[in-house]
Amino acid sequence: MKKVNIIKITKIILDIMLILGIVTVLTLPLTMSLAGTYYSTSIAEHYTAMVFIFGVSALFGLMILYELRKMMKSVLEENCFILRNVTSLDRMGGFSICISVMFILKMFIVPTPATFVIIIVFFVAALFSGVLSQVFAEAVRYKEENDLTI
Repeated sequence: MKKVNIIKITKIILDIMLILGIVTVLTLPLTMSLAGTYYSTSIAEHYTAMVFIFGVSALFGLMILYELRKMMKSVLEENCFILRNVTSLDRMGGFSICISVMFILKMFIVPTPATFVIIIVFFVAALFSGVLSQVFAEAVRYKEENDLTI
């Protein structure tokens, strides 16, 4: 019973993150403009490039959240080991690589230690998603074999 509550809470958190992410993407030009005024002249100098990099990265982040929400739905239905989740994990890995690439581009414009950390985090997330996708694919195969046996 506690596991179901944790899953439901996680789904609600993902829903909230998706909504806030959409708001963030929509307000990104204004946010970056304000950040350039108050935070760093580098942002103001490279405003268009920064909006592009953060905007594209945010869209990929939203797609990751969307895939996670789809996976959570299958967890709530107690049917995790399905090909749809394998596909979602593969997509999330690809989206994570794309975010890493966007921040590699950012390193050439405004290099910061945080940018390097983001590159590493999303690269590791891509690797993790790829491995987990293969684990899920194998679990789906075992499940289908088991279903045919019974």
